[in-house]
Amino acid sequence: MGWEGWVTIGSVVMMFVFLVGTRIGPEFIVMGVLTLLVTIGIVSPTEALVGLSNQGMVTVAILFVVAAGARETGAIAILTPFLNKRPKTITRAQARLMLPVTTLSAFLNNTPVVAIFIPAVTTWAKKFGMPVSKLMIPLSYAAILGGTCTLIGTSTNLVVNGLMIDETGSDGLGMFEIAKVGLPCAAFMMIFVFAVSRWFLPNRSSMMGKVDQPKEYTVEMTIRPGSNLDGKTLTQAGLKELDDMQLLSVVRAGQVLSDFDPSTPLAAGDRLVFAGILDTVAELQKVRGLTPATNDIDKIKTPRSDRCLMEAVVSRSCRLLGQVIGEDHFRKTYAAAVIGISREGRRIEQSIADSKLQAGDSLLIEAAPSFRLRHRHSRDFFLISQLDDSSPPRFTKAWLAFGILLGMIALASSGVMGMLNAAAIAAALLLMTRCLTTAQAMRSVDWQVLLVIVAAFGIGKAMQITGAAAAIAHSLTGLVGDNPWAVLMVIYALTSLFTEVITNNAGALLMFPIALSVSQQMGVNMMPFTIAIMMGASASFATPIGYQTNMMVYGPGGYRFADYLKIGVPMNVLMCLVASALIPFIWPF
Repeated sequence: MGWEGWVTIGSVVMMFVFLVGTRIGPEFIVMGVLTLLVTIGIVSPTEALVGLSNQGMVTVAILFVVAAGARETGAIAILTPFLNKRPKTITRAQARLMLPVTTLSAFLNNTPVVAIFIPAVTTWAKKFGMPVSKLMIPLSYAAILGGTCTLIGTSTNLVVNGLMIDETGSDGLGMFEIAKVGLPCAAFMMIFVFAVSRWFLPNRSSMMGKVDQPKEYTVEMTIRPGSNLDGKTLTQAGLKELDDMQLLSVVRAGQVLSDFDPSTPLAAGDRLVFAGILDTVAELQKVRGLTPATNDIDKIKTPRSDRCLMEAVVSRSCRLLGQVIGEDHFRKTYAAAVIGISREGRRIEQSIADSKLQAGDSLLIEAAPSFRLRHRHSRDFFLISQLDDSSPPRFTKAWLAFGILLGMIALASSGVMGMLNAAAIAAALLLMTRCLTTAQAMRSVDWQVLLVIVAAFGIGKAMQITGAAAAIAHSLTGLVGDNPWAVLMVIYALTSLFTEVITNNAGALLMFPIALSVSQQMGVNMMPFTIAIMMGASASFATPIGYQTNMMVYGPGGYRFADYLKIGVPMNVLMCLVASALIPFIWPF
């Protein structure tokens, strides 16, 4: 190994230091290291950008769009009603949650699955008096375990599979090939969670919503004709006890029912008046069967699916001060509808439609995204901010989106076509059928993940061509001997460690050339090491920074960093032992 190899190893070590010790985005750090290697001539620009031509990386990008189709149509949300029932024990609650989440995460990107389940689980826990800290980490772990069961379960599986095709000339893995080890590992780890969560998970409430006197909005929703909520009670509909949300009254045929009996069936046309914090009010807009009560919603030219929610604070110079909100003045002036209002941080007692605009009112507005650009410098508003992911779901296309998703899985798993082709067809159909718009498709792509993948490909190539990977592999085999089983366990453990401190894709791509060199030096099959890297990079339990879903549940679960270590470290160790024991039996050396 020449000086190029030592410089490459030093650059990788520096990258680890910056990833662990700074708050700089991982895409900037990894791209910076790759730029350094190109600048000093260790890799050529063509070699540095080899990841752009990898079919696994391209498939990951397209699957972000497919997952967005399931999210934007509410296809995932319709599977959450099973959380309305009271579980007899925490263990049963965890099982009822983890099994469907694991199944969904095997075929959809983990992030939108967890994002949709977080508010549902929070409400479920509050409704039945369960500590939310006993459910949020299991939610994240279920999503992680589901990702180990199919080729499309995580971006890492696809990327490593694409790299294996490029480097070894093999046909790659089938859709469910990895399930041979993923399913038994997932089952074993879920049983472990059920068994030890009583002692290893804290009994703590969420940190969300613990702000002194949070700003409350009043919002009015109506039950649409033909709605799935028509004929259901408040309890059956899951609307009686929403997190950080209070049902103030139900208006039926012009009569206000302040003490509405939860056992009384709802009816189409009922107007439900809620009060709650901004985030929860925004989630209420995504409940299937509910729509804002104002008539202005149907009079705005922009289709509802292309709109979003915004918060705007009325200024003293607003041209509509003193005007009644329900008299169409606001819609005609701004092409927007007011669906919620907060006055001096408190809910209002009167109907929104009968309220007059006052300076300082905080309005929750439904409008086209261009509203913020048109009025951000207007004297009418002090502040305008857009709520992320607040477009109303296209519920009427939910089953169509699910059908497209199932078709993609069937095409890829049957061998009719490759995963890349199947995903591309699914994405095209979702766009053609208006399950999501082009703008939503573009926003759904996680460019940070893709940049890290591309840069990690280039750094892995540098380790390969400079001999750094071969040198590390030689040292590794010298350390643990010529036993391929022992080397496999070390490869898994190192991949898992890298995943916990950097990112799963970067860790896997840096370990792949080392594993390839090990298999070549020992003269054994590369497939067991490939599977070990996939499993080690996906199964990240010990830190909130190791996997995105772990960080997503950090606040909602009220966790501390040590909570992850307490249950996650044993899980990482057990997963390593179980996977390392199973892999050689399924894919012999």
